[in-house]
Amino acid sequence: MFLGTHPLRLDDKGRLFLPAKYREELSGGLVITKGQERCLYVFPVAEFERITQALSTAPTTAKAVRAYSRVFFASASDEVPDKSGRIVVPQALRTYAGLGRDCVVIGANTRLEIWDAPAWESYLAAEEESFSDLSEEVLPGVF
Repeated sequence: MFLGTHPLRLDDKGRLFLPAKYREELSGGLVITKGQERCLYVFPVAEFERITQALSTAPTTAKAVRAYSRVFFASASDEVPDKSGRIVVPQALRTYAGLGRDCVVIGANTRLEIWDAPAWESYLAAEEESFSDLSEEVLPGVF
């Protein structure tokens, strides 16, 4: 389970240090791909394989399934962190997410998300307003 907010810096070569607490779990490899709201999703390989399996059972006759799968898999990049815990974020993905030097890596349960720091601050400010209202819709009866 991935939790927390971790401010990080992208270096001149497009590398980013993974949060220290997740380096061991991701040391065997990970997959980075486009996420929603112009962030990047970072999945451990096992979780990416689970999602791949789930999508492979979706009907390819559905236009939305084809469209989502194309973008999701075409933008995916498998990476292995170096000995220091850094990963290269491919240029196309950095461009998609509008990543500048200052980034934020957030824990999002089964994945990490990489955000441009100002974009994350803007998103969070907008969404925190409705956070308490969403609990009833997203988690009915849990809280």
